[in-house]
Amino acid sequence: MAVLTMIGQLLLALTILVGLHEFGHFIFARIFGIRVNKFYIFFDFLFPLPNVLNFALWKKKKGDTEYGLGWFPLGGYVDIAGMIDETKDASQLSSEPQPDEFRSKPAWQRLFVMLGGIIVNIILGILIFWGVKYVWGDEYYSKAEVNKAGIYAHPLAEEIGLKTGDKIIKVNSQDFKDFGEARAALMQENTTFTIDRGGQIREIPIPNELIDKIASKIPFIEPLMPFKVGEVIKDSPAEKVGLKEGDRIVKLDSTPVLYFQDFHTNLEKLASKPIELTVERDGQVVKLHPTVSKEGTLGFRTMSLLQTNTQKYNFGEAFTEGATEALSVIPNQIKGFSRIFKGHISAGNAVSGPVGLAQWFGGYWDWERFWGLTGLLSMGLAFMNALPIPALDGGHVLVLLYEMITRRKPSEKFMERTQQVGTFILLTLMVLVLFNDTFKALFK
Repeated sequence: MAVLTMIGQLLLALTILVGLHEFGHFIFARIFGIRVNKFYIFFDFLFPLPNVLNFALWKKKKGDTEYGLGWFPLGGYVDIAGMIDETKDASQLSSEPQPDEFRSKPAWQRLFVMLGGIIVNIILGILIFWGVKYVWGDEYYSKAEVNKAGIYAHPLAEEIGLKTGDKIIKVNSQDFKDFGEARAALMQENTTFTIDRGGQIREIPIPNELIDKIASKIPFIEPLMPFKVGEVIKDSPAEKVGLKEGDRIVKLDSTPVLYFQDFHTNLEKLASKPIELTVERDGQVVKLHPTVSKEGTLGFRTMSLLQTNTQKYNFGEAFTEGATEALSVIPNQIKGFSRIFKGHISAGNAVSGPVGLAQWFGGYWDWERFWGLTGLLSMGLAFMNALPIPALDGGHVLVLLYEMITRRKPSEKFMERTQQVGTFILLTLMVLVLFNDTFKALFK
C-alpha cells in the first residue's frame, strides 16, 4: 500500500507539473495565432522514438488540436505546427511556411512560446508556496528548544568533531532561530558551526565534501528527541505485549531511556532477543516483556515531545514569504550544480529519478508535504528546462536569441541536428538516472 501511495503522489504531481508546463507553450502559441496539432500530458510513444508504441490512454479532438493523456509518464509535449521537436524532423517541414505555423512568426513571438513552460512553472511554484504558507505556515524546532538537550551526533558528525549533547549556537558566526537553518547551511561552502559543549565555546568547520555523504542519505545531526509511543503497528511485538499509544518508555532492561536515538541504537543491538520495558502509563509503572524483531524494532511510531513553533501568515505575508522561498530554489540549484563541478558532491547523489522522487513523497499521504514537494519540483523543472541544452526549452531559447542578435535564422537542417543531439543527451541522462535510482533503491 505504501508503494502505491508513493506512485500515486508522484503521478499526480507529474500530471500537474507537466500539464501546466505544456499549457505554457500552448497558450502563448494560441495567443500568437500558431496552430497546435497535439497537447499531451505524458508521451503517447516510447520517448524519444515518436513512431514506437503509439497509443494514448485518453484523447479527444477539439478544433485543430488533439488533447490526450499518454502512457509514458516521463514528460509531455505540444505538437506546434511548423516547429522541429521530438515528434518531427526537417523533412516534414519541406513545404512553404503557412501563416499559422511557428516558423512563419517573428523571433520575439517564438521566444515567448519557448519560454511559456518555464514562465508557467515559476508562477505555479510561487502560487503553491503561497498557498502552503497561508494554510500551514512554518512549523519548526527553535534553536532554544533543541538546545535544551542539544543534538544527536551520528557517526558521520562525530568524525568531524561534533558530539551528542553539543548545542549549536551560531552558523557561520550568525545567529538563527530555526534548527532547520543549521542543516540547510550544509549546502553552503565553508560552513562553520559555533557550539556550546558543557559551557565551552568551540568552532567546528564543516568539510565541503561532507555534503556528498549527506546527499547519499548518511545521517548527520538531529535534535535529541524525548518521546512517547505513537501509533502501535498491528501484530507487532509492541502490540502483542500490550504497549499502548501515549506510553512513555523509561527503561530498556536496566538502562534509563531519555531520548529516542539512544533507545533506538540500544534496541538494534538486541535484535531477536527478549527484553524488559519499564513504561509509565497514566501515572502507573508497567513492566512489559517483548521480544525484539530481527530488524531491531518493536513496531511503533514515535511521538516527539519536543515543542514545535508555528509561524502563521496572513494572505499578504504568505505571498511574500512563499514567493521568496520559491524563488530561492533557483539560486540553490545553481549552488548545487557548482558544488558538483567542484567535486564536493557526486552527480549520482545529487540527481534523483522517478524512484527517488517517489520516495521523497513517502508512503502515506500528507497534503502539506505533497504540495511543498510539488512546488519545489515546479521551480526545479523551470530551472532544468532553462538550461541551454539542445531539445530543452533553454536550447531553443539560445538559438532564438542568436537569431535576434545576428538577424540570421538557422536552417531547418541545423535545428534538426541540434534536436537530435539534444535528444541523445537527454536519453543518455535518463538511462543513467534510472540506473542510479535503481542501484540506490536496491543497494543503499
